[in-house]
Amino acid sequence: MLTDQYDNPLHTQSPAARDAYVEGLTAYLEALAGVDDAFDRAIAADPEFALAYAAKARNAQVYARMGEAKALMAEAMAKGAGLTGQALAHLEIFDHLINSRVREGYTAVRAHLLEFPRDALVAQSCLGVFSLIGFSGQPGREAEHLALAEMLAPAYGQDGWFLGQLAFAQMEAGQLGPAESSIETALALRPRSAHGSHIRAHLYYEAGQTGDGLAYLSDWMTGYDRSGMMHCHNSWHCALWSVLSGDDARMWQIVDRDLQPERSQSPALNILTDLASLYYRAGLTGVEIAPERWVQLSDYAAGAFPRPGLGFADIHAALAHAMAGQDEPLMRIVEGAKGPAADQVAPCARAFRAIAVQDWAGAEAELIPVMADHARLGGSRAQRDLLEYTLLHALIRQGKADEARRLLSLRRPLTDSSGAVQGLAA
Repeated sequence: MLTDQYDNPLHTQSPAARDAYVEGLTAYLEALAGVDDAFDRAIAADPEFALAYAAKARNAQVYARMGEAKALMAEAMAKGAGLTGQALAHLEIFDHLINSRVREGYTAVRAHLLEFPRDALVAQSCLGVFSLIGFSGQPGREAEHLALAEMLAPAYGQDGWFLGQLAFAQMEAGQLGPAESSIETALALRPRSAHGSHIRAHLYYEAGQTGDGLAYLSDWMTGYDRSGMMHCHNSWHCALWSVLSGDDARMWQIVDRDLQPERSQSPALNILTDLASLYYRAGLTGVEIAPERWVQLSDYAAGAFPRPGLGFADIHAALAHAMAGQDEPLMRIVEGAKGPAADQVAPCARAFRAIAVQDWAGAEAELIPVMADHARLGGSRAQRDLLEYTLLHALIRQGKADEARRLLSLRRPLTDSSGAVQGLAA
C-alpha cells in the first residue's frame, strides 16, 4: 500500500496521487505556498482519494473558508465510507473538528496519537499555539502542549517539521536552551520551513535579541511566497522589531505592503491579531496611529469575527473597537464573551475601553486578575506581551513607573523592553 512521508497508509493506488498528497502535506506542515494546488492534483489523479479531500478540508478550515471545508469533509467521508482502522479514525477526527465538535475531536485525537503517533496531520492539530491545546482556554495548557510534544518525540526522531514543533513547546514553557537546540536541528534539516523560521524568530524575541532577530527573519523572508500561511505573521515580527529598533518608516512599509487586509493572503485570525497588536505596541513607543487606521481595522474585525467565541481573536477585536471609538461592537464582546476563556476576554475588553478614555486605574484593575494565567487566552508569549505592556503603560500613566519596572523584571526579564513603552526606561 502506498504511504505518506510518515509511513501512514493513504488508500490510493495512484503514485501520482500519493506524490501530490505528500507535496501538499509538506507544504501544509511548513506553511509554504501551493497547498490547495497539490491536494487538487492528488484528487485529480485519484477522485476517490478520501484522505486528500480531508487534508484540503483542513487547510480550508485554517483559512476560515468554512463552507468549502464542510463540503470537502462531507466528500471525504463519502469517499472513505469503506475504510477502517487508522484511515477511518483520521477522517472521523477531522469530521469532528470541521463540524465544530471540538471536544469529541480532541478526545479522539489523543486516543489516535497513542496508537498512531506519526499521523502528522492529526498531531499538528494539537501542536503550536494556534491549536486545540493552544486555544483550549484551560489552565496549564503550555505544560500540556510540552507534555504532548515530548510524548510524540520518540516517534519522529530527527524530523525537521516535528523538531520545530517541539522547539516551540519547549520555548513557551520557558526551556530556551533545549528549544534552541531543537530549532537549530530543525532548520538544518528544513531551512525553508516558514514555521521553522517563525519559531526561530520567537526564540530571538524571548532572548531579547532584537537586532539579530530582525536581520535573520528579514533575510529569511526574501523569496517567501506571499500566499504562504505565515507571510503575515512573520512580517509582523519584522515590523515589530523595526519599530522597537526605532525604524518607524520600515514598520509602516511592512504594514502597508504585507499586513493590511486588502494585501495579506494569510488567515483572517493572523491579519486581525497581528495588525491590532502592532498598531497598539507601536503607539506605546510613541508612534502616531491615525484614527482612520483603527476604524478600518475595527470594521474588518466586526466583519471577520462578528460573534465572540475565540478568546484570542476577541481581545484583539476589542482592542481595535476601543481604539476606534466604536462602542457597539466592543460592548458585544464585553457583554457576550463566550468560550472557555470568556472570563478573561471580558475584563481585557473593559480594560481597552478604559484605556481609550484614559482611565488608567480602571484599566489596571481589569488587567491585574488576567495576568495570573493569560496563556488561557491563546497565542504565544510574544503575542501576549500586548497585555503585559498594556498593564505597564497603565501603571506608568499613574506615576507608578518603578512598580512597572519591578513587574517587568519579574514577568519578562529576558525580553528586550528598551523603548517598548514610553517612560519605562529608568
